[in-house]
Amino acid sequence: MDAWAPLVAVTVGLLLVALAAWLVRHRRDLGSSTDRATFQTLHTVSLASRQLRLGLNLTSAERAIRHLRTLLGAPAVALTDTVDLLAWDGGGVQHRPQAMALAEPVLADGATEVYGPGAVHCELIDCPLEAAVAAPLAIDDRVVGALVVLTTSKSAGLVRATSEVARWVSSQLELAELDKSRTALMESEVRALRAQISPHFIYNSLTAIGSFVRTDPERARELLAEFADFTRYSFRRHGDFTTLAEELRSIERYLMLEKARFADRLQVTVRVAPEVLPVKVPFLSIQPLVENAVRHGIERKDGPGTITLLAEDAQTEALITIEDDGVGVDPDQVRRALAGSTESVGLGNVDERLRAVFGDEYGLVVETAVGAGTKVTVRVPKFAPGVGG
Repeated sequence: MDAWAPLVAVTVGLLLVALAAWLVRHRRDLGSSTDRATFQTLHTVSLASRQLRLGLNLTSAERAIRHLRTLLGAPAVALTDTVDLLAWDGGGVQHRPQAMALAEPVLADGATEVYGPGAVHCELIDCPLEAAVAAPLAIDDRVVGALVVLTTSKSAGLVRATSEVARWVSSQLELAELDKSRTALMESEVRALRAQISPHFIYNSLTAIGSFVRTDPERARELLAEFADFTRYSFRRHGDFTTLAEELRSIERYLMLEKARFADRLQVTVRVAPEVLPVKVPFLSIQPLVENAVRHGIERKDGPGTITLLAEDAQTEALITIEDDGVGVDPDQVRRALAGSTESVGLGNVDERLRAVFGDEYGLVVETAVGAGTKVTVRVPKFAPGVGG
C-alpha cells in the first residue's frame, strides 16, 4: 500500500485543482453556505498549487504560504527546506526564529512532531502562541522540508489537518519534480538530436558547396546561406516548441543541401496545407524523420529515389507523412528503434517526445518492409493546452 501512496497523493492533488478550476467557472451556481465554503477552500487550494508546482524555494514558499495558512485557519504558519526558514505568515513574528528549531526533528526522522508550551515560548507575557505542529514535506520518501503551524493550544484536529495539508503540499512538490524531470529529459533529448547531426552530412554539404565555387559561384553562395540557416536553426538554444512552418522551412534547407549532393538521384515532393502551418510541434520532431528517409532509404538505394512530404489538415489535427521509395527497413529494426536503440537517428527520440507532450495516441506510425520503402505518419493536435505557450 505504501508504494501507491505518492501516486494517490498526486492524483488527489490533480483532482482537487481541477475541481477548484471548475468551481471558479461555476461560482454563480453555489447557493448554500456549504457550497460557498467548499468553493472557497478549493479555490485556495488552486491558488497555492500554482506556486507549489514551481518547486520548494524562497519565491514559491512566500507566495504559497498565506494560502496554506488560510486552509489551516491557524494564527501562524512557516515553511522550511532542509536548511533554512523559507517563509512565515501570520502573527507572533517573535516566534519566527524558533520555526527552524521546531522543524529540525521532523527533517531528521520524517515524523510529525507536536509541541506544547515548553517548546513554544517567547518573552511576551500575553503571547497566545503556546503550541505547534510540524509535519514533513517529502518527495519519494525523501524529506525536503517542513510545514510548521503555531497555534494557541494543542488539538487532535489541528494535528490531522496539518498532516493532511503537508501531504498535499508534498504531492504538489512531487508534480513539480516530475515537471522538472520531464523538461530536463526533453532538453537532453534535443541535445542528443543535435549531437546526431551527421558529421558526414556536414562534410558532404560543404564538399557539394565547394564543387560549385568555380562552376557556379552564385549557386555556391546560395547553398552556403542555406547551410548556415540550417545549422543556426538546429543548434538554437531557446524554446521546446516551434511552429510546423519553421520546422518545414528547416527541412526545406536540409533537402536543398542533400539535392545538391545527390543531384538527379534525389527527387522531392512537398505538399503543405496552409491551415497547419501555425501548428505547434516539439522542436526537431519532423526534421529527423526526413533525415532518416534520406540516410536509411534513398542513400542506400541504387538509382534515383523520391521523398514525399505531406502536411494535411485533418479537422482538429495536423497529419504529417514522410514517405520514401528507398530500400526499406526490417520491421523488427523499427521496433527496436522505437524502443530506444541507436539504429535510427532520432526515431525513438521523436516518438517518445510526441507521446510525452500530446499523449500515447500521438506516437509515430511506421510502415515499412525490406525493399518496399518506408512511410512514417505523425499526427499532432492543432491546439494542445500548455504547448508552445
